Amino acid sequence: MFCAISGNAPEHPVVSKTGHLFEQSVIEKYIEATGKCPVTGEELSASDLLPLKTSATVKPRPLAATSIPGMLSLFQNEWDALMLETYTLKQQLDTVRQELGHALYQHDAACRVIARLVKERDDLRAALADAHPSAPAAPLAPAAAPPNGAAAPPPAAAGLPAELVAKLVETAASLTKGRKKRQPPEGQASAAALAAYAGVAATPVGGAGAVCVDVHASAGVAAAGCAGGGVALLDCAGGAIGAQLTGHAGRVTCVRLHPSKPLVLSSSADGSARVWRTDGTQLHAVDAHTAEVSGCTLHATGEYFVTASMDKSWAICDVERGAVLLRVQDGTAGYTCTGFHPDGLILGTGAAAVVRIWDVKSQTNLANFEGHAGVVSCLAFSENGYYLATGSADTTVKIWDLRKLKDIHTIAAEGATAISSVAFDYSGAFLAVGGTGLSVYESKGWKSIKSFDAGNVTGVGFTKAASTIVAGTDEGVVKLYSASN
Repeated sequence: MFCAISGNAPEHPVVSKTGHLFEQSVIEKYIEATGKCPVTGEELSASDLLPLKTSATVKPRPLAATSIPGMLSLFQNEWDALMLETYTLKQQLDTVRQELGHALYQHDAACRVIARLVKERDDLRAALADAHPSAPAAPLAPAAAPPNGAAAPPPAAAGLPAELVAKLVETAASLTKGRKKRQPPEGQASAAALAAYAGVAATPVGGAGAVCVDVHASAGVAAAGCAGGGVALLDCAGGAIGAQLTGHAGRVTCVRLHPSKPLVLSSSADGSARVWRTDGTQLHAVDAHTAEVSGCTLHATGEYFVTASMDKSWAICDVERGAVLLRVQDGTAGYTCTGFHPDGLILGTGAAAVVRIWDVKSQTNLANFEGHAGVVSCLAFSENGYYLATGSADTTVKIWDLRKLKDIHTIAAEGATAISSVAFDYSGAFLAVGGTGLSVYESKGWKSIKSFDAGNVTGVGFTKAASTIVAGTDEGVVKLYSASN
């Protein structure tokens, strides 16, 4: 009797309810896979199998093993197979030994290279921590008097005081640690919500001309710097103008609202920067440069700010005293914009087609981002500290990864227009770009969310939770975009 599946005599025969004989292990696997009889196709389960009792007789030897010559032939074949297998294993063993030796050599070489690089890194860190730029032997010779007729700025200082550097480092450590646990603001707008935004207000703020803007980190207030030299404070809920700050003799190039104090910073083409109270009182006029002050940025401590100028220098100033603490003269090209990293230890400046990254503690140039074909007109760091967005007259916005120090994405503006302003929202989820119109992008994949027909936009900003987008135009108007009621 033979198994209906394998055709061999079964060692453990079973018969099914369909009347067919099978090897038990074979039919059980078939039933488990199909649930049917392989011969008739009827439904069949393991409980339908009946085992058969057979005599435990020894199977006869094959014909080749019944004689001495046949057995010798079997032994010879088995010996040849064993020798062949042994030879193959030896070859494989030699190959593995060679590969292992090569891997160990590579590992040892890699360890030596890593050890050398770690030593060089530690030496450079130590040298960077101790190094200070040398001061010039004589004061800087002013190429021309400041536009407002103020005295020439002080010469570059030898370095920042140790207590100030310690405060910068302490602040950066605290912010870096807290940034990992920080959550988006309550009620944070989604990409779908931003796509539905529409214009809700348009407020003239001081005559025709480019308007720069800044939005308070938590309060619904925006500051607008006007071409006529004034600064206006606006309510982001309806666009109503509050206080008016007047005093600059030239176009206001940049404004910054203090996040925790009723203070406003402004820089101007008149060669000065000013510190104001939000009630309109001027506290300080800072003359650190000999040409147009193109930008200002507030440090995360709220106690210091940096101004950048077309006289090829940038300066660190004290907010409370209005004093110039340090002036760094680079001597390559005039600076067009500036911005602090959220942690406050590095500073970005735009000059011609290059973005330069500085270590604030030592005033050393850490990196240069080259890639724009035109003048870099604006820059903004993302709040998570990973990305830097830069806009240029070449009509593109480039996204730089600060961890890899490379350009990871380029946004081409819609229409041939220079980029004049870029800004991330507080959560870092969205990027606003101002040029010919206003465009909003999602930082995850840098996909476009919506473009607004806002005219020539010269300043952009988000309110808290991205509930409103504020845009300044070259018509001297501030426009507000939010969910329409």
